[in-house]
Amino acid sequence: MRPLSTVLRTLSVLDHIALSRRALKLGDIAQGLGLSRPTAYQRLLTLVEAGLLEQDNEGRYRVSMYATRLAGAALEQAGIGLRSEPVLTRLVATTGETASLAVLDRGQPCIVARAESDFLLRAEQKIGTAMSLEGSASGRVLVAFADDATMERLLRGRHELPQAADINRTRADGYALSSGYTMTGVKAVAAPVFGMHGRCLATVSLVAPDSRFDLERLLEPLLEAARDLTLTLQGGR
Repeated sequence: MRPLSTVLRTLSVLDHIALSRRALKLGDIAQGLGLSRPTAYQRLLTLVEAGLLEQDNEGRYRVSMYATRLAGAALEQAGIGLRSEPVLTRLVATTGETASLAVLDRGQPCIVARAESDFLLRAEQKIGTAMSLEGSASGRVLVAFADDATMERLLRGRHELPQAADINRTRADGYALSSGYTMTGVKAVAAPVFGMHGRCLATVSLVAPDSRFDLERLLEPLLEAARDLTLTLQGGR
């Protein structure tokens, strides 16, 4: 059996709006997706009726709060959810830097949980932010420790993968640094989180401004957090 192409095309509208930082007008959506206004409107109406989109007072379309329930359910069913919160909170308390949890979502790393640093100068990456597979620390980890089935999907995908040397270095080190060009002025380091059967489910990362980034200071607390969360997901505590 094949997936319903009409449903996939409709959901692509939801994805387009979710990637925007603001609500979008019908014309903007139609133009951005290369659709006629009637076609775009029909798909938007479907998503509004399903509760996934809503309109603001100016008639612009935005993702509804119902999506947060779906996101929460996805995290809980994946066994991550609230279990990551105390680990991220402890990591921030130890390092003073912002900590994040990322998973693969449609072929890219996506931030699904976050604990903020108290510093005024800090990296701003919201929950739901998608990152580069090739250049981000989390992307390099998720590729380096991907199981065979996941790697096959990534190879078929449209996103650039890290160079073989970067993958091998990440596997050998057990962590990865960001490339430095995907986010100017900040650096990140990420480590893998494993679930049952040794499958890499997520990454834990720390991100800090260049002026404050100190790998020697950040690495061991990060690796300890990754071990703690792995132990939790594998039923060890």
